[in-house]
Amino acid sequence: ILPNGEAYDNEDKLKKVSLASIRAPRVGNEKLGRSDEPFAHECKDRLKILTVGKSVKVQINYERDIPMGENTETRQFGTLAVGKRLDVGEVLVMEGLATTQRHRDEDEKSDRYDALVAAESLAKSAKKGVHSEKDYKRGSINDLADPRKAKAYAGSLMRAKSLKGIIEYVFNGARFRMLLPSENCYITFSPNYLRCPQPTPNPGSKVSKIAEPFGDESKRHARLTVLQRTIEISCEGVTNGGVIIGKMYVGQGGQRRDYGLELVGAGLASVDQRKIDYGEAPKDLIDAQLAAQSNKVGIWSIEQALVNNETPKSTTVATEKVVSVTLSEIVSGCHFFFRVAGDDSARAVDESMKIFTGNNGTNGVQCDVRPGKVVAALFDDGSGKAWYRAKIVERADRGRVKVLFIDHGNSATVPVSSHLRPLDMTLGTDKVPAVAKEAELALTFTRSLQEDEGLEAAEMLQGLAWGKELTASIHCEIDGKLQVTLTDGDKNLNEALVAEGLARVPKDTIVKSVMTRIRDRTVISKLAAELRAAQEIARGSRIGIWRYGDVGDDDDEE
Repeated sequence: ILPNGEAYDNEDKLKKVSLASIRAPRVGNEKLGRSDEPFAHECKDRLKILTVGKSVKVQINYERDIPMGENTETRQFGTLAVGKRLDVGEVLVMEGLATTQRHRDEDEKSDRYDALVAAESLAKSAKKGVHSEKDYKRGSINDLADPRKAKAYAGSLMRAKSLKGIIEYVFNGARFRMLLPSENCYITFSPNYLRCPQPTPNPGSKVSKIAEPFGDESKRHARLTVLQRTIEISCEGVTNGGVIIGKMYVGQGGQRRDYGLELVGAGLASVDQRKIDYGEAPKDLIDAQLAAQSNKVGIWSIEQALVNNETPKSTTVATEKVVSVTLSEIVSGCHFFFRVAGDDSARAVDESMKIFTGNNGTNGVQCDVRPGKVVAALFDDGSGKAWYRAKIVERADRGRVKVLFIDHGNSATVPVSSHLRPLDMTLGTDKVPAVAKEAELALTFTRSLQEDEGLEAAEMLQGLAWGKELTASIHCEIDGKLQVTLTDGDKNLNEALVAEGLARVPKDTIVKSVMTRIRDRTVISKLAAELRAAQEIARGSRIGIWRYGDVGDDDDEE
């Protein structure tokens, strides 16, 4: 309960009050293996309808010390009056959703204890709720927390267009656990296109993310505005992590408003920059963010200075190169590593690492494992263990590190003690650069390997390209990855993936961004036109990512 006149600027302002002299059925706890007691959810829902979002009068009757693990908590017990109802507890008891707690004569009790006993007597006579002689039956509710179940169910939620939901839990200002009564399921939902700052983790939580500025304020705004309230959503897609995304509306009638728009306008969330770059973010959200930035509210009151102080990155205009290549590693349907065919340095490195293995054996030696350091890492390609040049990517658990084999492109997580050793100075990348080049198919986006269409895209690329000498038109470099068009004779592999509905073309803003990085812009313009023509055919045929309509445009990573 938030006391009247108090500003909800920290959690200590909230007061916890239990209803005096009644016992309500307990909601279960899966982690503790405790199931729901009969009528627990009905009691909770009725209490929510009676009190949430309403002005109440509280009269504290007594206090008790409640055991909480090794500690105790002093809990206040009182009577809540809402409107013409003098005691919310009496309503629950009279409807058979709670029972009166028996007290000894000397115990402190509710001031309306006699009314509670009389209400229970009436409920027993009418055999209501917990006093009913009929077997209690409550159907199970489908929980779509599993990403696979969420993705399977997403199509029906999108076809339903508008759905009523009840917010059961707030993770942050823009992520919720929600009950959809009409669909009989729980979902994790987030308003589309938004990025919300991370709040302070709950006490005892395993979440290790550091709280971000205005993360707590954003979460408090959500708790005060939507928690335990009925809202309206329209589902537009599902993320790889199983989060349903779409629009969310709060309030009714003239008070009905777009929650995402409200959050962005208050500076408590930002519009995902990737969605802006792709041209997918709605204009009203962008306008709301620009207004919040102009007024320096919320996150923009502190971040504006950082944005203004950023040094613009220089963009080098590249000249297209055409080379013959062979793929050495496929990361996804559009992301891969290749070697230039006939590269003398590749043969020299391979031969040198064979000599290195022969001279040093296969025992690990202590070495520097700072991220970015290039070392020798042990790998077995099926012909036996051998040393290969590798870059430390990050530290893992239990004395292991993740490494990238820079001459082939594959990654592995290996034990430090047995699978690493220092590299000879003559084999450093300052002497011989990495042989494997990281690349992406230009203007061609595919889903991750965790999704069926993403796996199919990678398998198709493997079938089209693996073991073959291909022609790569290298257009430019973006974020360390070469942007290329792969062709096998007259067959354009970028176009082939798009035509099969396993890849999509980015929005105009991305195409224009690539154009600014290449000297001959007509090449990219022609490629974009060919890919879009193939995409329209795939979209019209409802194949691949287009089988449920335009859901492919809503792809996003968790």
